Amino acid sequence: MNRVSTVSPDTPFHARFITGLGYPLRGAGLATCTALALAHYAVMLPAFIGVIASFALWTATWRYAATCMLHTANGYADPPDIGADENPAAGRGLTAVHLFAVALCILSGVFYPPALWPLMILFAITLPAIDMSLAFDGSIELALSPVTWWEVMRRFGTAYLIPVALNLATGALILGTSVATSLLPRLLALPLFAFAYIYLIILNLHLMGAMIHQRHERFGLTPEAETMVAENGQDEDAQLLHEVQAMATTDRRGALGMLAARLQHRSAPPSLHQAYRDLLRQEGLRDALLVHGQIWIAALMANGESRRALGIVQECLELDSHFIPDDPTTAGPLAELAARSSMNRLALQLCRGFLAQWPRSPRAPHYGLVAVRLLAAMPDRQAEAAVLLGKLVAAWPDHPLRGEFDALSQQLHKHAKPA
Repeated sequence: MNRVSTVSPDTPFHARFITGLGYPLRGAGLATCTALALAHYAVMLPAFIGVIASFALWTATWRYAATCMLHTANGYADPPDIGADENPAAGRGLTAVHLFAVALCILSGVFYPPALWPLMILFAITLPAIDMSLAFDGSIELALSPVTWWEVMRRFGTAYLIPVALNLATGALILGTSVATSLLPRLLALPLFAFAYIYLIILNLHLMGAMIHQRHERFGLTPEAETMVAENGQDEDAQLLHEVQAMATTDRRGALGMLAARLQHRSAPPSLHQAYRDLLRQEGLRDALLVHGQIWIAALMANGESRRALGIVQECLELDSHFIPDDPTTAGPLAELAARSSMNRLALQLCRGFLAQWPRSPRAPHYGLVAVRLLAAMPDRQAEAAVLLGKLVAAWPDHPLRGEFDALSQQLHKHAKPA
């Protein structure tokens, strides 16, 4: 059985928001956005057929978005597969409600403009509650009940303002995208606009699902992902960690062996890696810590966890001042991350380690330049910066960065002149 990717209900919403920006662009989400966007060419068919196609595509979009909300509310990290339909009535209901809201606003704007803003404010406040009710129950009658709206708002409290803001932002972005794409040829604008609004609708309902997941107990929801994890055997890692901690009190080497056997196979959670490092440290196994550091850093970088990888680099540098990740495609990006994070000392160590380890790498001049700039920013190390820059110019006289080398050389020379 495939490993189920889950999210903890305790994950802060700001973290869910940041990762959520890429949610519609992962796996089945991206495939759905692309397929539905391209299918919008069908609306160019003769009038009646085009209208039917348009309604069908809106329904498919809202149905998938509703499924994403339910999927997220149940604790899953990744978008559901195409065709996964947890509530078929939700798509039709959401389409009808939103088209009705748009039509009512248009009619108000044409025939009675004073009512337009009150209507827009009313829909901005009530649509999140309607969306969530439809996604879970699929009942139009229930979703349109003010009692349901009040119950949803009560369970969220002041946090309900977040989905209200999300709805407003989504509407504004869709309007802005529509205006921008109207400047393009229709054959190009049609799928681009469709992709943009599909992305925004999925993102919006995914974030609502994330908020429900955080408050699942208030909604009487037991996240399905937790059950799937148990059935999938992923909780075996938690059991292993418990057994290792118990064994470590009497037999640290045996505990290390258990963890080493687990780490050699499928990807392991950070808790097991950290437990392994803790035991190695207690046993004083410095070399093993460095070897494991190389392995874990590579795994973290492959999973996009560069900041955690940088933390492991710092740990390894405390053990060995000459430590550097053993892959240039790992060491270089970590050096840049350290520089961007104002961790200048660490960035300088990584850049110099890169130059020492891979002096003829095509990326060596770039990381050398990063090191020179870091040194030049330190008044007491500008002479060192000039020496390193001279070595770079001598080693790479015709490199495309030569112009930047010369400009930095002039700057250092100017600062070196006595006042």
